[in-house]
Amino acid sequence: MTVADFQKPSAATASAGKSKKPTSPYVLLFCILVIAALATWIIPAGEFQRVMKDGVSFVVPGSLHAVPQQGVLPGRIFTAIATGVVNSASIIFLILFTGGTLAVLEKTGTVAGALHRLSGASRSGDLTVIVIVCAIFSLLGTLGIVANSVVAFVPLGLLIASSMNLPVEFGVGLIYLGAYSGFNSAVLSPLTTGLSQRLAELPLFSGMELRAVVGLGFLLATIAFLALYARRCRARNIGATMTEEQRAVSEKAARSQATMSGAQWLALGLAAVSLIVFIIGTLRWKWGEPEMTAMFLIIAIGGGLICRMSPSEIADEFLRGSGKLVPGAFIVGLARAISIVLADGKILDPIVNALSSLLEPLSPMVAAVGMFISAAAMHVAISSGSGESAALIPIFAPLGDALHLTRQVTVQSVLLGEGIMNCINPTSGVLMAVLATSGIAYGRWVRFVLPLVGVWFVISVVSLIVGVWIHWGPL
Repeated sequence: MTVADFQKPSAATASAGKSKKPTSPYVLLFCILVIAALATWIIPAGEFQRVMKDGVSFVVPGSLHAVPQQGVLPGRIFTAIATGVVNSASIIFLILFTGGTLAVLEKTGTVAGALHRLSGASRSGDLTVIVIVCAIFSLLGTLGIVANSVVAFVPLGLLIASSMNLPVEFGVGLIYLGAYSGFNSAVLSPLTTGLSQRLAELPLFSGMELRAVVGLGFLLATIAFLALYARRCRARNIGATMTEEQRAVSEKAARSQATMSGAQWLALGLAAVSLIVFIIGTLRWKWGEPEMTAMFLIIAIGGGLICRMSPSEIADEFLRGSGKLVPGAFIVGLARAISIVLADGKILDPIVNALSSLLEPLSPMVAAVGMFISAAAMHVAISSGSGESAALIPIFAPLGDALHLTRQVTVQSVLLGEGIMNCINPTSGVLMAVLATSGIAYGRWVRFVLPLVGVWFVISVVSLIVGVWIHWGPL
């Protein structure tokens, strides 16, 4: 069984779905792209002055000035898509190589054996699997190791959900929500917290204690949410979408993998060691998507050879698996095109300036929450966490000083705002790639995850109020 096999609807489901087919995420993003292009003709263009420091472009507060209108022409909409695909090449190939690697490991029986043991361990309760998987990915997320690259692990979540006979939303939630429960607090993430604190002139990773508490709150809320969802699915007898034939094949595969061979254990060990090496490389040598892509290639070749697959078999399975994830991979470039069009139209800076003007007359606590909501809204236009920090922190930091907010609170408001939006942001290439890969319609995903996002919102607001109240420092 492969990830794609578990996503195929049953005959009854397919028949019911003919009358109302979900809107393709490609169509949704293209509509947003057209709206963004139209906005470049309506919103007055403007730019802040910027200065380069240590390779980062800093906005100069109060320097917004009008520039000639840069309305985006229809032809640019399509070239922006091509540019977005080129600029997103590293994450696109990471997604493709992930599919290829999992296909090779599935062929060897390694994945089936490991999932059989994991699902067997879960028979005493789904909570065991939820806690273990979410805790691991939350840790990887809060360290900044797994952010964009979370797409690479979603197929594994789908296989876990199938082995536990739970819907695909559960599998995506295990990986994606688990990772972003940690990423939202970003306790030790150099790309978000590190950059934001540098822009705000704060000591690196200062204020870690409160961020760790917030991160723990996000994680516990995510575990409780998934556990309640699994319990509800069990009570209503809602399982993975499989035909009887697919279920029989799955059960046969599980029985055949009740005991894993030595070669399969070695292949699994190679995958684990490779992941550990990547984590070390990320923390020590700033490795990213290219190194992770190479890691998956090593796992595919090494695992296949260990399990006595011929080089041709490895290549064929790798290409077959990569092909199944093409729809999820190329959607990243379409999402990137939206930010390219907004930047070309010179309307991002006026939007940021308008938001900061709205916050000026507010009280400290209300202003902190307002910054948080503003950062969440801006994340639709600037889907990059580091890019949003570079745009907002130089504006919000002096504004926060005038409103008697500490720099730490200002930074946290931006980090939390962009964090919670990652799970519902329609312009996020990562999220849309995840949904395309798993076959979940955007509206269906939002309905599933919105209660958890609501809880995260409350945790964020409470933490910001506490930060203002205790004068969270050091600055």
